[in-house]
Amino acid sequence: MNNILVTGSNGQLGSELKVLSTKYKEYNFFFETRDTLDITNEKDIEKFIKTNNINIIINTAAYTAVDKAENDEKNALEVNYKALRNLASLAKTSNLKLIHISTDYVFDGSNFKPYKEDDKTNPQGVYGQTKLEGEIAIKQINPKNSIIIRTSWVYSSFGSNFVKTMLRLGKERDELGVIFDQVGTPTYARDLAQSILDIVPKLENNVVEIYHYSNEGVCSWYDFAKSIFELSSIECKVNAIETKDYPTPAQRPHYSVLNKSKIKNDFRLLIPYWRDSLIKCLDILQKDN
Repeated sequence: MNNILVTGSNGQLGSELKVLSTKYKEYNFFFETRDTLDITNEKDIEKFIKTNNINIIINTAAYTAVDKAENDEKNALEVNYKALRNLASLAKTSNLKLIHISTDYVFDGSNFKPYKEDDKTNPQGVYGQTKLEGEIAIKQINPKNSIIIRTSWVYSSFGSNFVKTMLRLGKERDELGVIFDQVGTPTYARDLAQSILDIVPKLENNVVEIYHYSNEGVCSWYDFAKSIFELSSIECKVNAIETKDYPTPAQRPHYSVLNKSKIKNDFRLLIPYWRDSLIKCLDILQKDN
């Protein structure tokens, strides 16, 4: 029996893994939150891993408050760097598989074509910098059978995200301004969760590998909002605005489309088109309501 530890299990990706886990009788899952397991404490994690005979770690835990991180670097480092260093060290000494989730924010967004895994990183804020430091830590420690998956624009029927915010605001207001000059690809957390579970039995690498994953296709936040309203039959006018018209403490990448050729080829993944996955998520949200 493979025992899988999922950290950050109350987040969007962790919640989707929990939903899908019922299909996998060959795995025994341990879904842990910050309240049940402190991954910044190496002794606590080591004890948990030994007690429960863990042999696979899926780390979905992260400090993801992008704007708050600008004035809270200490806590962002604890979760995005120190915790990962602990997990990677234990993965190496205990011969565990490790899948870690990272972000498109490690790039500065100045590219003109989809980012490949070996493109130059240049984070523009504390969140992206701490996530990059976490990546560097796992690569330096280099546990076998371990990978980093960078993703972007994650949404789900769980937690707080752009889709749920648009659904709420679209019903409350007659019109909204949404940024059109930031381009990327939405990622339905359930698709990513499914891909992770498909990848787990195929992990066999001596050097830590980085992969990119999002849904297929490209859009702006404006296009994303328009699609949400269209598919939900919400009558709300969407006005295209520039990033400068909606200033935030942290700078966002203007372009964060990810090239997914490597993950598709290495693990033979079929990745859905973003609008098709959005329809599925909206259907779940409609049924939940």
